[in-house]
Amino acid sequence: MNHLPLIIKREYLTKVKNKSFIIMTFLSPLIMIALIAVVAYLSQLNNDKKRTISILDETGYLKDVFQNTENTTYNSLSDFSLAEAITLVKETEEYGLLHIAKVDALDEVSSNIKFYSEESPSLTVISGIERKIEKRLREMKLQKDGVTLAQIEASKTSVDIAQESFDGEKSSKIDNIIKLAFGGIAGYLLFMFIIIYGNMIMRSVIEEKTSRIIEVIISSVKPIQLMMGKIIGTSLAGVTQFAIWVVLGGVLMVIVSAIFGIDMTQASSQQQELMNQAMQTEGAQTIVENLITSINNLPILNLVIAFMFFFIGGYLLYSSLYAAIGAAVDNETDTQQFMLPILMPLILAVYVGVFTVIEDPHGTVSTVFSFIPLTSPVVMLMRIPFGVPLWQQGLSLLLLIGTFMLAVWFAAKIYRVGILMYGKKPTYKELFKWLKY
Repeated sequence: MNHLPLIIKREYLTKVKNKSFIIMTFLSPLIMIALIAVVAYLSQLNNDKKRTISILDETGYLKDVFQNTENTTYNSLSDFSLAEAITLVKETEEYGLLHIAKVDALDEVSSNIKFYSEESPSLTVISGIERKIEKRLREMKLQKDGVTLAQIEASKTSVDIAQESFDGEKSSKIDNIIKLAFGGIAGYLLFMFIIIYGNMIMRSVIEEKTSRIIEVIISSVKPIQLMMGKIIGTSLAGVTQFAIWVVLGGVLMVIVSAIFGIDMTQASSQQQELMNQAMQTEGAQTIVENLITSINNLPILNLVIAFMFFFIGGYLLYSSLYAAIGAAVDNETDTQQFMLPILMPLILAVYVGVFTVIEDPHGTVSTVFSFIPLTSPVVMLMRIPFGVPLWQQGLSLLLLIGTFMLAVWFAAKIYRVGILMYGKKPTYKELFKWLKY
């Protein structure tokens, strides 16, 4: 008799009715949103900080460089010595004093600039001041050599190389960014899902084994059915929890933003300024059009279908190995010796995806690792947005399914013996012996 549906139902209901599961399902989004809200609030306070910076320019070259902004006021000082200016800034408790010492030549200005402050100044503030000064000094040096500002502006050239395949399909640099983003998110989700819910399956097996409940269950259920029921039931519980997190997290973000007036998606004032400047440039419209084109060029249907199959296949493969580990040990402490061989291919897949696929998605390394079943779920998901032939996707998926079936057989052999073994730490040699039983 097939007891698999009953086992799946039991595992699912046991998980979702568990008090700790319910508490963490609703508490985790609250904690995450609270952390995001605190960070956003603190960032908002930092961005709203008003700064007054005094400028003592003894050269007269940089008088018109510094323009007041929403959060920064520049106070130009004249007829002050350096000591008097420092005293004044201290008394008025200003943010700092920028001193440009008097020099004999324009080339000496850059090496005679100091910023005085009570505390260490913000790196962003100093970098912004440096950029303003560098731009003005560069223009002044060119003017000294007989080049006008109009000529300087006319000399600026932006190069954007158009990209097109031999078949006439147009693309751009933004395409690669969009493709990498999708592949990275897909690979990261799979990685985290395996780690979180694979461990949940392993702990579930250990708990039943140590409580001796398994001895009663195994008398009427085949070990492979029990193992598959645990994997599928726990997976469904994980999907349920993840869906609740997404919905509840979105609702909480809207509520927190409305009640406390915190825009959690708001960029810093300087980032907004840079974005506004970028949108005012001539190429801004082209960038937006390229972005829309890049999204439209993605093989959406292929990506969705491949994501589902590789995500499910990769998760089931690793889950069966987690279940085998749980059956082989008596407590969670003993699992460490068996975890490394499982985690290493997963970590390797992430590194290959990040450092190799982005550079050469169709290279030898990327292609080979997208066929190896233990790494293919992550690497292939990161390759597909760059255009992978369907036969390669199909072959990789078949290898993944075949390895999953082999892993299930392997795990069931260990599961069948391991769930009834107590009081002894198994070794790799003993695990291989169990395969012969």
